[in-house]
Amino acid sequence: MRRLRLLAASLCLLLAAPAGAQQRTSGSATVDAIRGRGHLLCGVSGEIAGFSLSDSRGEMRGLDADYCRAIAAAVLGDAARVRFVNLSAQNRFTALQSGEIDVLIRNTGWSLTREANLGLMFAATNFWDGTTFIVRADAGVTSPAQLDGATVCVRPGTSTELDLADYFRTHKLRFTPVLIGGVNEVQDAFLAGRCDAFTTDASQLAGFRWRLGPDRAKAYTILPQMISTGPSGSMVRKGDDRWFDVVRWVHFALVTAEALGVRSADLPKLEESSNPDIRRLLGRDGSLGAALGLDGRWAYEAIRQVGNYGEMWERSITPMGIERGPNALWTQGGLQFAPPMR
Repeated sequence: MRRLRLLAASLCLLLAAPAGAQQRTSGSATVDAIRGRGHLLCGVSGEIAGFSLSDSRGEMRGLDADYCRAIAAAVLGDAARVRFVNLSAQNRFTALQSGEIDVLIRNTGWSLTREANLGLMFAATNFWDGTTFIVRADAGVTSPAQLDGATVCVRPGTSTELDLADYFRTHKLRFTPVLIGGVNEVQDAFLAGRCDAFTTDASQLAGFRWRLGPDRAKAYTILPQMISTGPSGSMVRKGDDRWFDVVRWVHFALVTAEALGVRSADLPKLEESSNPDIRRLLGRDGSLGAALGLDGRWAYEAIRQVGNYGEMWERSITPMGIERGPNALWTQGGLQFAPPMR
């Protein structure tokens, strides 16, 4: 009876409380779960240089890893509150579908069937990429058209596998696929001579060759022709529109910051900027955070702790010798575009 009286009293207090006090949620089940556990569960590859790869101290580094940190900074106020979950091409979608991770940022290409059939959505494009080949320099191959009859290393269950088949079928060329699942395993197979060529995203090939060191890298050529183009970026589960908005607009905030010249080191002096776009971005004016169910300084913290899109690129992609190309800002002829932050 005592328990029943306590329960009734608690219910009365709840009903008497103001509506805002009864429901202090973000409007997103995913955001509330992240805040409840205290960290973001971010799915990455963990094997791709420049995107997600542990350094000598065990710290995850790369563009994808930094996107995870930016989202954590926006949602939790702390970029360090991320648990990275390394995923293969085969288990990445299942991990997101099952709730093992909150967001997938793993060099995953955007396609109709992936978005329409898997119950998942692409929230943002952090890298515009394409599929090509790497070959041994002494093979004398300068174009994919010269790979007739070649053995080609490729990871199964990837969009690259489909790109490969489509290209050879379209051009009436023969090839023998060598299907190997892991990133490191397929790279090792190519280096061991098990195949004439290795195909995947051009960005991954650049990272692979870069890790070989300048002397060994000279022995391999990345073909300049792309057999397909495609955006890759962040994926979330369908059904939580507010979480989709958060992940998407964190990306747009990082791109906007670069376009406005807002760098992490400059934030203190920009606090009193008279530029209305900068003031809204940094949470000085407007209510962009409230619209997303976040703190008003969500974008400020993401930029302060991780940097804008250009800073992230300089830190992770520039050392590999990859030019911005389509990943340049729209104002510089690229495809990285952000709608107005207002």
